[in-house]
Amino acid sequence: MLFSRSAGGASWLLVCLGNPGDKYENTRHNVGWMVADELGERAGAPIQKLRFKALTNILPIGGEKVLVMKPVTYMNLSGEAARPAADFYKIPPDRVLVISDDTALAVGRLRVRRSGSAGGHNGLKSIIQHLGTDQFPRIRVGVGEKPHPDYDLADWVLGKFQGEDKKTIDAAVKRAADAVECLIRDGVDAAMNRFNG
Repeated sequence: MLFSRSAGGASWLLVCLGNPGDKYENTRHNVGWMVADELGERAGAPIQKLRFKALTNILPIGGEKVLVMKPVTYMNLSGEAARPAADFYKIPPDRVLVISDDTALAVGRLRVRRSGSAGGHNGLKSIIQHLGTDQFPRIRVGVGEKPHPDYDLADWVLGKFQGEDKKTIDAAVKRAADAVECLIRDGVDAAMNRFNG
């Protein structure tokens, strides 16, 4: 069965990583969800239809129809949401864009990449495993390194942004949404040139 891209289909998949539930709201690990919500606000369309083990909506972004998803599988199983959606809309990996947090980047820094390893991120690891490739673009949003080596990484990524970090991340979420629009409209190279730095 063929799906027409101009009808009800989607030509891109945007997988915004995070965890469901109030206790995870506004935590470092949920930056992807914050970007999804920003894009939803811009389009005047909330990301809330439950499909493919994710909260979803099809939004017009950068001149394309994009299925935006917030997987509700919990971070480590994100691929269980991404793969069925990609299969259903016949979206190739180079049009599956993933937004994740990154503890190796300073708070608010963005890094756009065409492909690459999971870099220790369990959400990316799950998507690579389910798609069977690491050849998909991603935008990583810096949430800062844990304060000292003995600090538990899980506690750090599940902590909430405070003070200056909160202001910085709010601005970064808007920039990440701009980067999504740029990447889909103008390509990965254009987004890398404009937002990596």
